[in-house]
Amino acid sequence: MGLMQQVDFLKSDPFTLGVELEFQVLDPNSLDLVPRAENLYAQIPSSVKNRIAFEFLQSIFEVQTGICSSVDEVEEDLSHTVKVAEEAAYACGCFLFASGIHPFARPESQIVTDNERYTRIMEELQYVGRQFISQGLHVHVGMPDRETAIQVCDVIQAYLPLFLSLSTSSPFFQGEDTGFQSYRTKLFEALPLAGMANFLGSWEGYENQILTLIQAGIIHEIRDLWWEIRPSPYFGTVEIRICDMPSNFQDILALTAIIQALAVYIVEEQLQQRRINPQILRYNKWQAARHGFAGSFNDPFNLLADTQLSVSESVDRLMDILEPVMQRMGTAKWCRQIEKIQENGTSTDKQRHLVAEFETYKNMILKLHKEFWV
Repeated sequence: MGLMQQVDFLKSDPFTLGVELEFQVLDPNSLDLVPRAENLYAQIPSSVKNRIAFEFLQSIFEVQTGICSSVDEVEEDLSHTVKVAEEAAYACGCFLFASGIHPFARPESQIVTDNERYTRIMEELQYVGRQFISQGLHVHVGMPDRETAIQVCDVIQAYLPLFLSLSTSSPFFQGEDTGFQSYRTKLFEALPLAGMANFLGSWEGYENQILTLIQAGIIHEIRDLWWEIRPSPYFGTVEIRICDMPSNFQDILALTAIIQALAVYIVEEQLQQRRINPQILRYNKWQAARHGFAGSFNDPFNLLADTQLSVSESVDRLMDILEPVMQRMGTAKWCRQIEKIQENGTSTDKQRHLVAEFETYKNMILKLHKEFWV
């Protein structure tokens, strides 16, 4: 167990938050992706450079929060940094766009960020890696200890498709409608170390899996595993990575609130993890990625129902369960935003509607861009 004794699970205040947003960097004329992340970073004031991270491709720009004690603090933190990043983008002749996939960018045009780790990864992934021009929302939730982190990972994985359904924003790829609510999800699955997490069971079980993969030469470090949910030992958190990048700021905050609330509920109710038939997990994920709210959901823990429900019905029942928690956490106002997403549709629904209305991806991008803060 030498590895994990050296990389301990760092102390974190329970249920604190850290949020990461991956933005597309677009040319204002062509509206195509442009590799200007380094130029953009150079324009960022030194006071917030620690909130910025380079991503796999030079056409992606990540904004991060610090450690936040509440969703309100996440809102304040992100509002400031994203607006600074937007100003920096305009200063270097581009702008930031929030969506899960760019609708017409070509994989062969993408340039990898000049970073030893990213270069190594791309050398292995080749064209599969170049197709990975997708963006997501990542939410870290602070855990009181490492065993609780494993418990939350194993239980919350069953409900990740519901988070995905609320965030879908990637229907188009290389100029075509994929038929999916979240095609980003399918791109991820092409990567050898991404997708659904394994059942962990305990911290020792997690240690054994990581050590086995490192000794086998399959991974070099823990963060090489791009699971949709994973313990993050360096931060003392559980990191939820299933979501597409929403196109609206209020949707980002609502998703952060519901993710935090479910983590709190799992811990307070002492929901115990157990192995779930992976076919059920894959089926639920497919349904959310392919059909969104209209898909089907089988709850392996019977928390929502002991029969199959639609994804939309499952989200409703989950919100009923979590509302008392959110009241206590001061995040109940975001329940209405979740309802609005279901009533008005996700970014995927809006993208399809706007493309049908304007008959052009460019007008769709401009319209959604204007509505990010609304």
